[in-house]
This record gives sequence, structure tokens and C-alpha cells, in this order.
Amino acid sequence: VQLQASGGGLVQAGGSLRLSCAASGRTYTLYGTGWFRQASGKEREFVAAISWNDVNTLFGDSVKGRFTISRDNAKNTVYLQMNSLKPEDTAVYYCAATAGSWGNRITKVGGMDYWGKGTLVTVSS
Repeated sequence: VQLQASGGGLVQAGGSLRLSCAASGRTYTLYGTGWFRQASGKEREFVAAISWNDVNTLFGDSVKGRFTISRDNAKNTVYLQMNSLKPEDTAVYYCAATAGSWGNRITKVGGMDYWGKGTLVTVSS
């Protein structure tokens, strides 16, 4: 499985961005897809995840109410809509996926099986 993240860029505080994560390869093996982010000098943290059937979603506390996650299985793509962006949202955002079952493990870096290269999001104040 290969994951390709895109959509990062520079935005002013209060603005919006939509990230995309396109999956290729044995995508039928994937159960959950999510996003993590890593700010300079900090550990990678969980942002959001969605199950393959669109039934389950999870969000990190810092983005609840501002970010939404969705998927288009016909395109093998997961989207992260980021609204009301804050300077503290500045980070490299990584797309990740798991072939395992749904659960809190998906919020852990070690719970994901596949990773894409990151896309940089910069929020200016």
C-alpha cells in the first residue's frame, strides 16, 4: 500500500485547507485511514481517523469541532477538512493507514501499518 498526501500550504489564522490522502496498491486490505501531525521539535500526534465503511471517526482533542474527515472509496482517497486554523496547527501532516481492526490503537503512531510522506501546513498569525 502506498499513500500520497497533498494539499498543504500557507494559510492565515482562521482560514481553511483541505488535505487529501490517495491510496494505491492493496487498498482493499485497509480498515482505517488517518492523519497525524508533527510540529517542529515535537512528537508526532494523532489528528483524525476514519474507518473504511465511513461509520467510525476519531479526532484528537485539539482539533475537535474544527476538523472533519471523510473518504471517497471510489477514488481511494481520504480528506481532512481543516477549518478555523490556528498557528498551533502548523506542522507536517502525515497520512497513515492500518489493516488492523478499529480501536484506540489507531490513535497511536505504532497502531498504523502504512505511512505516506508528509505535507506541510503553515498557519500564519
